[in-house]
Amino acid sequence: MRICENEIRVEGRLLRIGRLEGDKYVFLSNPETMLDALRRSGAHIDIFTFLQRLPDTSAQFDFPMEWDNLAVLEVSTFDHWWNHQIRFKARNKARQAEKKGVQLREVPFDDSLVRGIWEIYNESPIRQGRRFPHYGKDLETVRREAATFLDSSIFIGAFIGHQLIGFAKLTADQTRTQANLMNIVSLIRSRDKAPTNALIAYAVRACAERQIRYLVYSKFSYRKRLRDTLSDFKESNGFERVNLPRYFVPLTTLGFIALRLGLHHSFFDHLPTPVASKLREVRNAWYNRKLRVLADAS
Repeated sequence: MRICENEIRVEGRLLRIGRLEGDKYVFLSNPETMLDALRRSGAHIDIFTFLQRLPDTSAQFDFPMEWDNLAVLEVSTFDHWWNHQIRFKARNKARQAEKKGVQLREVPFDDSLVRGIWEIYNESPIRQGRRFPHYGKDLETVRREAATFLDSSIFIGAFIGHQLIGFAKLTADQTRTQANLMNIVSLIRSRDKAPTNALIAYAVRACAERQIRYLVYSKFSYRKRLRDTLSDFKESNGFERVNLPRYFVPLTTLGFIALRLGLHHSFFDHLPTPVASKLREVRNAWYNRKLRVLADAS
């Protein structure tokens, strides 16, 4: 649905939670206007949630809130990032990509890019020890999903010759204060060429040239995981955890009760941290075993 010129995505069956489409890329400067419009619209939404925009890290609105987090790199110049923010190992990886012939450039959103993204997505059903949600999607689905926010996005391609081995979609917010790595994925078989490190370096340069102050790489940590290999990778490239208010506004009686009882979080979020960690280990082991079976069968 579209409210106040913003697309709203609604999730859940019994408890319906609404948020902006592109929740970490679009922000509300006047949330009261949106909330009033939602109440008048008759839309079946029990709780509406939204994230506060950088750089304000203290609560700016008088609504129920919890702390969320983002992986944020404050950008001044590319040279400053290269010499003072990125770590030695990540810097060597970015150099390694260039030495191994990886070429980086901004690319138009066209059929060639869509097919390259589709091929990367369908390389493996499992990435980083878990099911990869884009695996198995057809070409038109990939095209439709990649085509969001085209007016505020650039696509960066990593190439060996004419082959796309990695890409990043960099999407700026309405004020061009921050740009978010909406997607950044590379071929697993090209990991030795470090295309992902090269893509991050190009994204930093792109932000510096456009005077975009913050580069955001999604969350720094997810659920109850304080650290993992992905957060270590982000930190090695200069990203830091920044806590930001996430607001949860009940719009119905059910929403008010659910918020008081913590039902707006998933079952997994309520598990003790040791239990959640053990379940992740079991899941990752199962997916890795499945990947080995698929590799042996191919």
